[in-house]
Amino acid sequence: MTDHSSSIQRPSTLLSRVIAAPATRTAALLALCAAYIQGPLTKIFDFNGALAEMAHFGLHPAGFFAVAVIVFELTASAMVVSGFLRWAGALALSGFTLLATFIALRFWEMAPGMDRMMATNAFFEHLGLAGAFVIVAAFDLTKGEGK
Repeated sequence: MTDHSSSIQRPSTLLSRVIAAPATRTAALLALCAAYIQGPLTKIFDFNGALAEMAHFGLHPAGFFAVAVIVFELTASAMVVSGFLRWAGALALSGFTLLATFIALRFWEMAPGMDRMMATNAFFEHLGLAGAFVIVAAFDLTKGEGK
């Protein structure tokens, strides 16, 4: 067998520096947490909408769940972006995402059509997002040592 790994070129030094830069890492973590920052801000500015959303998904009392979700998402996002117990914030957001996905995107219960297709796509996108948070947690716990 021939080892082809030596024929694959490593990224340029410039690319490696840009990708590994603290600013790039912060921007990537902000992007990963974007929905968990935007969502609570939307709920704060439209609290009646937040109450309606909680009631729609059967979460009662709606006020308690709306406030809990707002505080949780902003706190866990801050943990991930700041690095303070990043692994815990990332695992919390991963679990939250899985739970919310199974509550809100039950595509298997929907009639065939565009709505089902969109819910199916969103369901699997959310699975990927949850997986990305697990990778962030693993990287943080091992400090990138490839363990």
